Amino acid sequence: MIKIIDYGIGNIQAFLNVYKRLGISADVARSVDDIESATHLVLPGVGAFDQAMALFNDSGLRESIEKRVFEERIPIIGICVGMQMLATSSEEGNMSGLGWIPGQVRTFSSNIASKNLPMPHMGWNSINKRTNTLLLKDFEETPSFYFLHSFYYECDDVDDVLATAEYGHNFHCIVGRNNIFGIQCHPEKSHSSGYQLLKNFAEI
Repeated sequence: MIKIIDYGIGNIQAFLNVYKRLGISADVARSVDDIESATHLVLPGVGAFDQAMALFNDSGLRESIEKRVFEERIPIIGICVGMQMLATSSEEGNMSGLGWIPGQVRTFSSNIASKNLPMPHMGWNSINKRTNTLLLKDFEETPSFYFLHSFYYECDDVDDVLATAEYGHNFHCIVGRNNIFGIQCHPEKSHSSGYQLLKNFAEI
């Protein structure tokens, strides 16, 4: 069963609603036992990077999650700030990230100021697929998703970049390494595109 990690932050109910509409079993993970029974893990996140990392580290779930992800290789996907937590560090805060997909989280502000683009990056935007990842199975080359963020992921290894988007400059919007994935968009707000992506994740 898909388990959505509850570590005190994130729009958990929205993802439960999506999976219910898709007819796919999903539940909330609040304990080590919940993590142990998962076939897939969803790491949501909203708000500030440091707050999210502090809550996650204090949840008592990290060790169990890392065991399932790295030893048993179950799929996990970080969404929005949950994606940014996969990085090594963030310009938004001082705490270390998980470092599961090495990279840095950068701010848009210095890159878009001269182009008179509003902050945050909010609304629909098309993405460009870089690989034939199962996460984007059955998608056209430039599907559109809903975004709301002021920081973006910059992978250390370009092979970890599954898709990019454009906002003032090209940025990494979907990342992946082995069984670990991250998406910057909000699939729960992206209608059919978001539903298809979450369905694809459930089938990995």
